[in-house]
Amino acid sequence: MNRYITLLLLVSMLSASAVPHKLTGTVIGTETSVDYSTGLPSTTVNTRYNAFDGDLSTYFASYDRSSVSETEIPRTWVGLDLGSKHVISKVGWSPRDDGYGEQRVQLGLFEGANSPDFTDAIPIYLIPDKGTIGTISYADVDCSRGFRYVRYLGPDNARCNIAEVEFYGEEGEGDDSHLYTVSNLPTVVIYTTGDFFGRDPVDKVTDYTSSITIISRNDDGTTAVLCQPGTTRLRGNNSMTHPKKPYRIKFDSKQKVLDAPAKAKKWTLINTYGDKTILRNEISFEIARRLEMDYVPYCRLVDVIYNGDYKGTYQLCDQIEINKNRVNITEMEVDDLAGEAITGGYLLEIDAYASQEGEEHYFTSSSGIPVTIKSPDESNDLSLCKSYISTYWNFMEKAVMQTSRASLDQYMDVKSYCKIFLVGELTGNSDTFWSMYVTKERNDALLRFGPVWDYELTFNNDNRTKDYFFNPVAHTEWLFEFDDGNGNHTLKAGTMGDFAKKMLILFHAGELLDVWKNGYEKNNLRASSLNAYVDKLAEEIDQSQKLNFIRWPILSKKVHMNFQALGSYEKEVEFVKSYITTRVDWMNAKLGYKPAGVDGVISDASDELQPKQIFNMQGVLLYQGDEMPELEPGVYIVRQGAFSNKVMITR
Repeated sequence: MNRYITLLLLVSMLSASAVPHKLTGTVIGTETSVDYSTGLPSTTVNTRYNAFDGDLSTYFASYDRSSVSETEIPRTWVGLDLGSKHVISKVGWSPRDDGYGEQRVQLGLFEGANSPDFTDAIPIYLIPDKGTIGTISYADVDCSRGFRYVRYLGPDNARCNIAEVEFYGEEGEGDDSHLYTVSNLPTVVIYTTGDFFGRDPVDKVTDYTSSITIISRNDDGTTAVLCQPGTTRLRGNNSMTHPKKPYRIKFDSKQKVLDAPAKAKKWTLINTYGDKTILRNEISFEIARRLEMDYVPYCRLVDVIYNGDYKGTYQLCDQIEINKNRVNITEMEVDDLAGEAITGGYLLEIDAYASQEGEEHYFTSSSGIPVTIKSPDESNDLSLCKSYISTYWNFMEKAVMQTSRASLDQYMDVKSYCKIFLVGELTGNSDTFWSMYVTKERNDALLRFGPVWDYELTFNNDNRTKDYFFNPVAHTEWLFEFDDGNGNHTLKAGTMGDFAKKMLILFHAGELLDVWKNGYEKNNLRASSLNAYVDKLAEEIDQSQKLNFIRWPILSKKVHMNFQALGSYEKEVEFVKSYITTRVDWMNAKLGYKPAGVDGVISDASDELQPKQIFNMQGVLLYQGDEMPELEPGVYIVRQGAFSNKVMITR
């Protein structure tokens, strides 16, 4: 009996020791609160100490609002200096008791740090739901790193209003084996430092010194972390005007980021504000891969936290630049100004924004096409480089405008043009000829088109071209030939439209078809396969997109170039899939391509009224219905009524 009692006591002691302790420490955070009775700043009313007094009827309310987009005010917060490092295992919170309190905590962020200014902070929990007034809500924390400083930050565009905050854990150094990510996607955490401390960038000229951390999950459940100094700034053109901002990252030294092929300093965070699926770029890149373009930018979906503010779901992508695992051409040195050296490599962009942006390093071609020289840059003597490449471009352009295929083959890799043309037409990219990259390698006579970039307006997401996709008459033309009655919106970059029309004349018989057929048969451009890829991405992004559209509640709003707002993420994804199904069929018909399939195997008219049944060679029923599905290559049994036949499907 005594042994039994002793065992119970030991179990009880061990269980008690395993329970995390509620932590105490020195209260830290935003000093200035608001006195709501006067609306004036205060240091005695509604102060930060109220968040740790155990009284749910009192609250902390910062005087300033948590929005730093265009101010120099750091975000408002409240927390504890624990005196030594602690591993946090649980957090608790309760909203202020007023009409807005419950929503004030949604997307509120808990962080841990070991620097008192929190420039090394990483998230430990993001609140996904509204709070409950009068109750403390709790969440377990999956973070093994020890922190001396912990805090809570209110969501964007609100005062940090909170009735109570609690932290639980145990003293210890911890480790980085399990760090928190906002969703199943990697989490990118950026803090501006030094002279730019706590400030968000406001332009794409000024580089803000930053601490950049990327946390991702390994297959075994552990985490990988990259933490490096660098700079950040805004990027893009029209996308920079959206409430959800795009960013450029530049590490101080080259880094391998996640599973990207390139080791590089510069990376981009694409905001995809006008694309409610958040997937259009990545789907378009996949189509480019299946059409075997030489290089397709790396792209990975991530969550972004910038200066303690959850910004939403982004696409972490390559910067388009010369790199052996990006645009793999020779990078010109400062003295590459004559002979073979001046022949390349050049990274160019057909860029309708060139004159609007005040680009110094661009030229206008003989037929009016604006072309920006992206590389070499200002470190070279660009007057000589510009003279060479603009002259070379005009030779190529002259061959096109004079419809001389013999001359064109001396200056252009026509197959590369075919590929980027087909990506644009399949995806319905109204910006294909507004922004397009072109390269020229050293001692290579040919200008090559690509890589693809900026496909947010694709898959019928542009109010200027919606009539093309919904109008059967206009549907008989290529998208770039479409005129909505107000001008050819798909031919915006100078006279690029004339260039594209002349190119159609210059294609050899079946040249576009050959490129399409290769992609279709070798790499599966079937609608069913592309839609399966969309489903995979949508499943991967599901946790993150829900948070994104809490941060940016636009699913029922038309933004950017939208002509519709379908009200739910699921409907937006289904719309893209429906577009793919219709457009792939249209492309096949337009190019005169009939994919291998089982159409036409039914010989008895009476059997055609019966549903089709398709079996694999093991006798497993794969499909039953009235439609004829697309099938992967292989041997099948097709049964319809009394008719059955063995059919081989080849690519």
